[in-house]
Amino acid sequence: MTRLIFLGPPGAGKGTQAKSLAEFLHIPHISTGDILRQAILDQTNLGLKAQSYMDKGDLVPDQLVEDMVKERLNKADTEAGWILDGFPRTVAQAIFLGELLVNISQGQEKVVNLDAPDEVVIARLLDRGRKDDTEAVIRHRLEVYRQDTAPLIKYYGNLHKLLTVNGNQSQEEVTTELKNVIVA
Repeated sequence: MTRLIFLGPPGAGKGTQAKSLAEFLHIPHISTGDILRQAILDQTNLGLKAQSYMDKGDLVPDQLVEDMVKERLNKADTEAGWILDGFPRTVAQAIFLGELLVNISQGQEKVVNLDAPDEVVIARLLDRGRKDDTEAVIRHRLEVYRQDTAPLIKYYGNLHKLLTVNGNQSQEEVTTELKNVIVA
C-alpha cells in the first residue's frame, strides 16, 4: 500500500511526478491545486472563495482545503493507496492530516520532498504560462512556501517519514530517482 505526500516549492515538478508515479503504481493522484482550479472553473462556492486567495498567490484557508481533502480521501479508490500533491502546506494541516489518516485507517504515509532552487522553479512556472504565474506572484508564492510550507520538511523529518529527491534534474532522472526511493 503506497501512500505518498509530495512536498516542494511551486514549480519543483510535484504535479508532473505525482501523476507519472500514480499511473505507474495504479493509485489516484490527488492534487488539491487541480481540485481547486476545477472548482473555480465550475464557479462552486469553494471555487469562488478560493479564487481570491489564489489570484494573490496566498494559501487557501485551512478549513476549505481540509474539508476537501477529507472528502476525497474517504472515496473508495483511495483504499489501495494515493499520492497527495499540494496538501499539507502547513504544519497545522499536517497535524490535521495525520489525525485524519489514523481515523480512516490510512496511516503509514511517506513524504517526498522535491527540492529545486528558486531560479529554476521561477523559469519553469513562467514557461507554463498560467494566468496566475507572473514573476511577482511566483516570487510571493516562494516566500509563502518558505514561511509556511518549508517547516513541513523538518516536521516530517522528525517523524522519520521524509524522503528527499533532487528536483533539479531532467524529468526522466527525477522519475527514476523517485521510483528508486519509493520502492526501496
